[in-house]
Amino acid sequence: MNCIRDEEESGVHQQQQCRILTRVLSGSERIGLSWPEQPLNLLSQHGLQRPGSFKSIKSFTATKSFGRYNSFKSVENDMKSELALLTEIDLESLLKRKRRSSYVRIVSKKMVGVFVTIWVRRSLRKHIQNVKVSTVGVGVMGYIGNKGSVSVSMSVYQTPFCFVCSHLTSGEKDGDELKRNADVYEIHRRTHFHSVSGIGLPKSINDHERVIWLGDLNYRINLSYDRTRELIARKEWSKLAEYDQLTKELRKGRAFDGWREGKLGFPPTYKYELNSDRYYGEDPKARRRTPAWCDRILSHGKGFRLLNYRRTELKFSDHRPVTATFMVEVEVFCPKKLQRALTITDAEIENEEAEIGLDIGMSYLQLDEETSVWEIERPKSYTYNYPIRQQ
Repeated sequence: MNCIRDEEESGVHQQQQCRILTRVLSGSERIGLSWPEQPLNLLSQHGLQRPGSFKSIKSFTATKSFGRYNSFKSVENDMKSELALLTEIDLESLLKRKRRSSYVRIVSKKMVGVFVTIWVRRSLRKHIQNVKVSTVGVGVMGYIGNKGSVSVSMSVYQTPFCFVCSHLTSGEKDGDELKRNADVYEIHRRTHFHSVSGIGLPKSINDHERVIWLGDLNYRINLSYDRTRELIARKEWSKLAEYDQLTKELRKGRAFDGWREGKLGFPPTYKYELNSDRYYGEDPKARRRTPAWCDRILSHGKGFRLLNYRRTELKFSDHRPVTATFMVEVEVFCPKKLQRALTITDAEIENEEAEIGLDIGMSYLQLDEETSVWEIERPKSYTYNYPIRQQ
């Protein structure tokens, strides 16, 4: 544009500049369609008003410079056609594409029917490091992935987190809970996070400071179908939870020793008829299944504060999903504070060394004083001055 303004001046140099400008404009006709991100700033200034907003382009023809050089006429026509093409682009779709999601995916992993995906706020992405995945199959023959776990290890700032998504052995017969306990032990034993260096990084589930265990744990309620339905109808969740197998495991500290769970203040999540609010078994023709809290979320480690624990009414499955929201403390490394702490520590060490040196000097002074009194029998005034000069 500086070239266009300066064209009022005469000279070959301005003409050459305009020719260069002409070539640049001709070579940039496809820029509007090939930029990595859509030129929303340009469109917001010129294109949002639709074709009428490009009337100001006609002012180019009014300038003497465009009248002098015929080469600009083709450029003018090309610009008009290109701008008209840009106005036909759906601006709403461009604006939607411009709006980036507030969350980004860190990792996703699937093993048969077990799937886990980790998303974090975009501003937190740069503080996520050391992401590793471990899968354990405990299904058929003890190794098939129809039952098992997918675990994700990662560091949030300087705090290691582990997320374990599992599907344990099903069944409501007596003793089936022992099979589920065995699955938990096997998942702990076989979950390993390998790394190149491995120095200071967690290698197993219990090595992490914060752990979330979630999924279809399949623990049942040790009550009859009729008694369970009666307590559900009364909404006596605390009474019903007394017979929950996982609640007993948490109290006894066996499979989930040291783990915590929120209060079960919602109906059992299994088993429902598809796209229905009815539990499976209300129909006399169907096989009865005693309702149970199969879907659970547990936490392990310090620094957790549970904000809410509830179920969600999504009816596309025979389960009702559960959600939990935690507020978690993390350790944040601050270089400035570390440098300040090291400076204070150095100062304390220097003070301690000075005090030790002073104590040694006073002991020497006292010893010399005693030697002077008992052996040399000199006056004390001479005895004090001599060791001070030695120091």
